[in-house]
Amino acid sequence: MKDNLLVLSGAVIGGVAGYFVFFYLARHGYYGLIIPGGFVGLGAGIHRTRARSVPGLCALLALALGVFTEWRFAPFLVDRSLSHFVRHVTNLPLVTMLMIGTGALVGFWVPFRRGQDARVAGKASHPKLEV
Repeated sequence: MKDNLLVLSGAVIGGVAGYFVFFYLARHGYYGLIIPGGFVGLGAGIHRTRARSVPGLCALLALALGVFTEWRFAPFLVDRSLSHFVRHVTNLPLVTMLMIGTGALVGFWVPFRRGQDARVAGKASHPKLEV
């Protein structure tokens, strides 16, 4: 349980950092919408967890953060509300949706892979006794 909370808190901290890094780069002319979701994964990957549900939660967090970041960066002109943006998210350009999806994939993959390493390490440290 403690490991799961550490991973999720790392994901949240990474997501906040990614959000601000995205806007810093956007002010300088770069569009890196993978960054918020990717930072969720990097923050979550600092600590290991064996739970299989935690990477899924990190992916959902990364996906939601990617959509939220795009909404804050470029809301629709017709209606600037978040609910309208979420309802019409499929109207975004393909590149934007791919970047959000890639950020969510990184948000899933890094803690998932670290969890695989933790499961393998756990099996190696506790070998079965043969009689």
